[in-house]
Amino acid sequence: MQPSSCEDLVTRYLEWLRSKITVSEIAGVCEITTPFLDRHNDYVQIYVRRANGLLVLTDDGYTMRDLATSGCEITSPRRKEILQTILNGFGVRLEDDELTVEARLDDFPQKKHALLQAMLAVDDMFMTARSQVASLFLEDVERYLRVHSVRFVPNVQFTGKSGFVHTFDFAIPSSDARPERILRAFNQPDRNSVIGFLFAWNDTREVRSPQSQAYAVLNDSERSPTVDVLSALKKYGCNSMLWSQRDQFLADLAA
Repeated sequence: MQPSSCEDLVTRYLEWLRSKITVSEIAGVCEITTPFLDRHNDYVQIYVRRANGLLVLTDDGYTMRDLATSGCEITSPRRKEILQTILNGFGVRLEDDELTVEARLDDFPQKKHALLQAMLAVDDMFMTARSQVASLFLEDVERYLRVHSVRFVPNVQFTGKSGFVHTFDFAIPSSDARPERILRAFNQPDRNSVIGFLFAWNDTREVRSPQSQAYAVLNDSERSPTVDVLSALKKYGCNSMLWSQRDQFLADLAA
């Protein structure tokens, strides 16, 4: 794609995002409703209040309460470790079951973006509550890379052209044989998570090597990704790596 086409994609996405966000005030607290959907197909909401000269952004405890209600108690050491890793990656804290972050006016957009990403990432932990899931998918992907001696950096962050910081699960450095490869694992591939990934990738590759490649690692152990998901990834130049077909991609990843 031409650089101008990529810029137009980002511009269109930001225009759509701006048009879909709604704001209301409740007892001095701003309620921001975003177009992003959780696994219940409910719009993700955050709340903003002023405190000690700062803006305090919170999910009002919704994410953790919903996980508990769904049977996903964050009580085991492994789940606590994964939760803390997710939150640390986005600079978000857990206070009394609320996901929260503080911001100034000048960094409010980035902090809001980070909180939303953290909420969606934690929401995906619901899949760990299902008895048929033997282990966390992200852990499975990392183990696979290590077993096959694939060089990688976990939990990497890149600043995109928009100024937003995007988090990816793994980055495989370039080599003489292959360009840089960026991976994000999807335990439960759906339209919402893929749209976020496509924006992050298009925004990021504007400021990285034009040869960089993106891989969406899709967990298809329980159900196959929809045609819409696969079509969207293909349309924007992302490689769809089905977990059941992972060995077909090993040569590209290990090079």
